[in-house]
Parts: sequence; C-alpha cells; structure tokens
Amino acid sequence: MSFPTQRPRRLRRTETMRRLVRETRLSPDDLIAPLFVCTGEGVEEAIPSMPGCSRLSVDRIVAECRELASVGVPGVILFGIPDRKDPEGTEAWAEAGPIPRALRALRSELPELSLWADVCLCEYTDHGHCGPVGEGPDGRVEVLNDRTLPSLARAALAYAAAGADVVAPSDMMDGRVGALRAALDEAGRSDVTIVSYAAKYASAFYGPFRDAAGSAPAFGDRRAYQMDPGNSDEAIREVAADLEQGADVVMVKPALAYLDVVYRVKQRFGVPVAAYNVSGEYSMIKAAAAEGWLDGTRAAMEALVSIRRAGADIILTYFAKDAARLLA
Repeated sequence: MSFPTQRPRRLRRTETMRRLVRETRLSPDDLIAPLFVCTGEGVEEAIPSMPGCSRLSVDRIVAECRELASVGVPGVILFGIPDRKDPEGTEAWAEAGPIPRALRALRSELPELSLWADVCLCEYTDHGHCGPVGEGPDGRVEVLNDRTLPSLARAALAYAAAGADVVAPSDMMDGRVGALRAALDEAGRSDVTIVSYAAKYASAFYGPFRDAAGSAPAFGDRRAYQMDPGNSDEAIREVAADLEQGADVVMVKPALAYLDVVYRVKQRFGVPVAAYNVSGEYSMIKAAAAEGWLDGTRAAMEALVSIRRAGADIILTYFAKDAARLLA
C-alpha cells in the first residue's frame, strides 16, 4: 500500500498550527467603524434594518467612540443626518451641522482617534441625490456635476476645520478629488488625507444605509453617476484618475460582491486600498443569524477575512466593534 508524500492535513490538525501557517491575518488596526450622527442630546435611535446600529447624537457618538477605541478600533467615519434639507444640501458645510459638531467633540475627547468625514450631499439634499439637480445639456434632469464640486470642497474644508484627519468623497462626480485637493491645499490644509470612493458601484446593497441616513433618491436612481456592476476595467480607470488628482487612499464599494475589483486595484496600483463592507452585506448576515440559518459571528469574521485576503488594507465595516473584541 502506498501512502501520500504530501499531507497538507498535518498543518490543520490543531488551532496552534493553523495560526502559525495562516496566510491572511485580520487585526483591529484594519477596521474603520461607520457611525451616523444626528442632532439633539441623549439620542440613540435604533435602525431597524441594521440591527445593532443606531443614529447617535454627538454626546452618544463620543461615548461610542470611546468604546471603539478601548477595543482597538483606530478610527471612525461619520455620516451626518441633519434636521433641515434643501435642494443644494447646504447643511453639509454648516458649522453647527452634525458632522462638524461631532468632529470638534471627538477631537477634544479622543485626540488619538482617526477621524474620517464622508463628503457627499445626498444626506443633505431634499431630493436625495448627491448634488444639485437641473437640466443637463441634453435636456434631461440630472445631477449637475460641475456645480456640485464647489459644494463638496466647501464641505471638506468645514470638516477639516472641525478636526477631520480624513475627508472621503463618495459622490462619484467627475473631478471631485482634484477639487477637494486644490481647496484643501489653498487653505493651507495639505495635511488632510483624501480617501476617495474611487470605484463605487450602483448597488442594491445600500438599502439599509439609505434607511438610516434618509438619503434614498426622491426620483430616479444613481446609476447615471455610480458605476455599472458589470464593469471592472472602468474601476481601474476611475482609480487611476483619482490617484492622479491627489487621492491618498482609494476605496472599492461594496466589498463582498466586488472582491475581484479590490484584488485588481491592489495588484495594479500597489497603493493603500480600502473596501466598504456595506449596510446590505452587514444586514444580510444579521438577518440570517437572527433566523438561526448561520453562525453570525463566524460568517462576519469570514467575510472580513475575505476582504482582507482580496487585498484591502482598510475595511470600513459595521462589524468593527464586535470584530475587534473577538480579535483582541
């Protein structure tokens, strides 16, 4: 009887050996926690479509971030939920708006925490699109790209002034990274990092986020400016353009349905790559776990490892706090 000369199972027999030969490692240092900031005091409003997540007032954001920092999560990205919306999204850069207020409080209370601010207008416009709308060159109603850029730059400057380390444009307007970089540099803020949502797809996986932020479009959809799910070569072109305009980190969003894009971007450019494990990806696991259809903890950790394995250096995820606790 002949025996196999190669026995890979020998390296799988014990947890200690599996840890020693593990190729991809996940750490709390890899995670950024998305948080929803609202107005008021003492507010912690649960989001039904995102179990375990809430809209938080500034005082509660500080408490949540203190807890995140205590388990090793190095940073958060903030999304604002204003009291007032208008066609231009002017609350996005209001000094008393939810994100600037939260940034000032966090910078004072938790100076070592990396503070990221999402830069987009969809949470602030009364129509839910990512910039002011009007009649385009062909007569269609659309988001006006070049009119949107100064507003995005204005919001980025407001967040930088309030204490943001990172501004992250998520609008997918052409030229937005260049507009932000120029505005920041002219204001003497060349220190502020730009993490660009460079390859952001028109995805069905954003639904729970739009519930949380109240940012669903009042008409139409966002396919005219977010990427077609069938395209990956286009993602390479988008990333190249954003890097040329001054992006420091590029992001792929969503993560799990676009792991091939994460891999291609990392292999092609070799720059820091972020991936957003979005609300729908989070809520699917939570819903299935609630029904007992899968082990929610194991599924979440497996999903995060897969994103890391594909090449992401940074993972934005609603699982951040729970994952960091397990990893610690």
